[in-house]
Amino acid sequence: MAIPDQVGVVGLGIMGSAMSTNLVGAGFSVRGYDVLARRRGELSRAGGRPARSVRDLAKGAPVVITSLPSSAALLEVAAELAGARHPGQIVVETSTLPIAIKEEARKLLAASGITLLDCPLSGTGAQARIKDLAVYASGPRSAYRRCVPVFDGFARTHFFLGAFGAGSKMKFLANLLVAIHNVSAAEALVLGMKAGLDPTTMVTVLGDGAGSSRMLQIRGPMMARNDYRDATMRVGVWQKDMRIITEFARELDCPTPLFAATSAIYNAAMAQGFAEADTAAVCAVLESWANTRRHRPLPARRRG
Repeated sequence: MAIPDQVGVVGLGIMGSAMSTNLVGAGFSVRGYDVLARRRGELSRAGGRPARSVRDLAKGAPVVITSLPSSAALLEVAAELAGARHPGQIVVETSTLPIAIKEEARKLLAASGITLLDCPLSGTGAQARIKDLAVYASGPRSAYRRCVPVFDGFARTHFFLGAFGAGSKMKFLANLLVAIHNVSAAEALVLGMKAGLDPTTMVTVLGDGAGSSRMLQIRGPMMARNDYRDATMRVGVWQKDMRIITEFARELDCPTPLFAATSAIYNAAMAQGFAEADTAAVCAVLESWANTRRHRPLPARRRG
């Protein structure tokens, strides 16, 4: 089986840019496209080659990775790739979107002989930069096997989970846990602050015990600093993921009481002006509720 030496990446945001940079570092020729010229310029400086359009990118790329912010964006990109007509091409769809939308894109691409893999990612933007991602792959096993060298280029691990859509189902579960663990880490730190403990010490000590979690380890330092500007998952974007999980559970008539309890806290973060901040800002929300806020957190950096 030939290893693809050229990879296209559509969507050069937090995750797409990190994957592109790591793929360049792994020796792949990377062509990338984003609607924002600034992101295309950043790709060029990282060693990739910007494309003029999705169709331009599709030429010569046996594997195309998509990392997109919305259902509308996926369907638009799928239509462009289908219109480029490169039979045998594999599209690795890494976004967190409803399964029905991905299925619509799959059918659209299949009509042009293109295979779509459902491959959402587990990990934050900070983790993506250091290749600390897990790929939840689903779809035809033969296509997954063809993409293994590509996955190895930007991820720590990858799993083949079966039929198309299984990857997204697993990602919904992972994000449910992230939502809960993020809030539980903040809740513990705020309780400790109210009890007079130092937040940095708490992150170190709790992170080395039975109560640790990846969210405490990754987002705890932000909470301790009360600085949420370097967002690896913005609260405003996270709202989309929360809605998807809520609808997924509702369709299955499955209760998710702990996940549901976190919704009010993320909503409060939006109301308090943290839409552009990292989701670790739930700590600032709980501090305000507990009347323990140390100082007003620094505003989030706006991104284009």
